Amino acid sequence: MRKKKRNRIIIIVSAVIIVLLAFFAFRSPSSKQTSTKQTTITIGSIGPDVQVWQHIAKTSQAKKLGLKIKVKAFTDGPSLLRATSDGSINVSAFASWAYLQAYNQSKNNAGTQVALGTTYLEPMGIYSAKYKKLSQLPKGATIALANNAANEARGLLLLAYAGLIKLKKNFNVASGSVNDVASNPKQFKFKLIDDTTGPRVIKSVDAVLIGNTIALSGGLNVLKDSLYHEKINQSTKNNINVLATAKKNKNNAAYKKLVGLYHNKQIQKWIAKKYSGTKVEVNKPVSYLTED
Repeated sequence: MRKKKRNRIIIIVSAVIIVLLAFFAFRSPSSKQTSTKQTTITIGSIGPDVQVWQHIAKTSQAKKLGLKIKVKAFTDGPSLLRATSDGSINVSAFASWAYLQAYNQSKNNAGTQVALGTTYLEPMGIYSAKYKKLSQLPKGATIALANNAANEARGLLLLAYAGLIKLKKNFNVASGSVNDVASNPKQFKFKLIDDTTGPRVIKSVDAVLIGNTIALSGGLNVLKDSLYHEKINQSTKNNINVLATAKKNKNNAAYKKLVGLYHNKQIQKWIAKKYSGTKVEVNKPVSYLTED
């Protein structure tokens, strides 16, 4: 009897040990799963940058950071920034610093968005289907410019750098307009267009100024196809692209991870190859943009 009782106790103890081992075995994976719980972020972008973020979303680097990235394509900047302000998009990957400033300075959007960090600078170019040199542009030529404040100002600055016009001394780099042209020797006519249509109107005007994101969408390479393009230096600092979010999210740790993710060496290698070096990486703190 004693022997049977002892055997029974051994069996019970063994069963308890097995149950406990099974419990901890099942518990461990779930603990790991909790520690790597993903944060879902919806990023809005335009043109080729949609492809950039779709690529980033699939990378192992994004997974390691615990980021599940959803990418939504937009056709125009104002709609994208409004979606970011109202929260239907978490982060926008589109605007230059000057474009974001112009948006924040507008009456209905005063100070509603902030930059999380810088991404790249891609030169704006002057393109023509009729002429191969700037010097060939005739008197009275029609030049198309973007109809939004930041890119209209940017285009005018580019024309000034090219020596085609002169601007007033107090020209606002975020919101200057054709009314701020001080000297126009060749009496160019300026036509304001939706900047996303630049590649489509190139044959109907003498010249058109196009940002590189839109140019790439139209099969144009700013380094090869433009008559003249921005030089990448301190003068183009306002044209550095940024990741932006609604002001209330400025301290969101997960959103800030996107900046470092974009600048990952492997991701940058892919971008450089994909876009033939036209998206020049700029890895600077936001404070760099506000320095004089």
